[in-house]
Amino acid sequence: MKTVIQRRLILASCLLWVLPARAQSFDHQHAAWAALLKKHVVVLDGGRASQLRYAGFASDRAALTSYLAALSAVSKASFDAFSKPQQMAFLLNAYNAFTVELILTRYPKLASIKELGSLIQSPWKQKFIPLLGKQLSLDGIEQDMLRERGRFDDPRLHFAVNCASIGCPPLREEAFVAERLDAQLDEQARRFLSDRSRNRWNGEQQRFEVSKIFDWYADDFKLGHRGIGSVGTYLARHADQLADVPAERERLRGQTVAKISYLDYDWKLNDARP
Repeated sequence: MKTVIQRRLILASCLLWVLPARAQSFDHQHAAWAALLKKHVVVLDGGRASQLRYAGFASDRAALTSYLAALSAVSKASFDAFSKPQQMAFLLNAYNAFTVELILTRYPKLASIKELGSLIQSPWKQKFIPLLGKQLSLDGIEQDMLRERGRFDDPRLHFAVNCASIGCPPLREEAFVAERLDAQLDEQARRFLSDRSRNRWNGEQQRFEVSKIFDWYADDFKLGHRGIGSVGTYLARHADQLADVPAERERLRGQTVAKISYLDYDWKLNDARP
């Protein structure tokens, strides 16, 4: 007869195998979400912007609900067993998918996501998301997890989450996946920074004119995973996307201090209406 200690050792060994197996059972290709994005995201200006067919998503509500249920079924223990890229892809896709779900709760009778908030609570504070054993808000995913110091420390996340507004970086036309995440995030950054309606170098005024995202999350761009020292330094490193004149691009690349102004943010719904 096995002793109690032996039985506990066997049980512990089994758990070491079971937890990773559960983690691996989740579809890390996010195929259901990818199919919805491919069908309903309208890519504009070579990927620099996008709109979303919310009416189409409403017609495919069952498929969206099924994907959200798959996200919600992942336990905290399973999530902890994911690799870091898998965790980040999971959270980015969850944020974007649950944002679509939030919009659909009142669509088509709204012109901005801000209409889903109240005087005492913004739409990003509403705890409507069953995820990882908790009831989370969109801020709970972005501010408390994606931006948590020591977890990812990657400012590119701000080009990947989409707040259902025209001023946001474009919703990507495919799901984020771990094996291509770094390249996907780099491309999101290039796309957003190349959009002259939201980010640009003004040669006449000798200043960057960029999205309020760089103001709201300035600390993330200062303390990013690549040792970036300031928002100005980050922008200078993307001179090829922000400046049109080759000579100015060359000069900006080595610049660490520059004037920066922040453009008004367009909160209108990023809806591709027929």
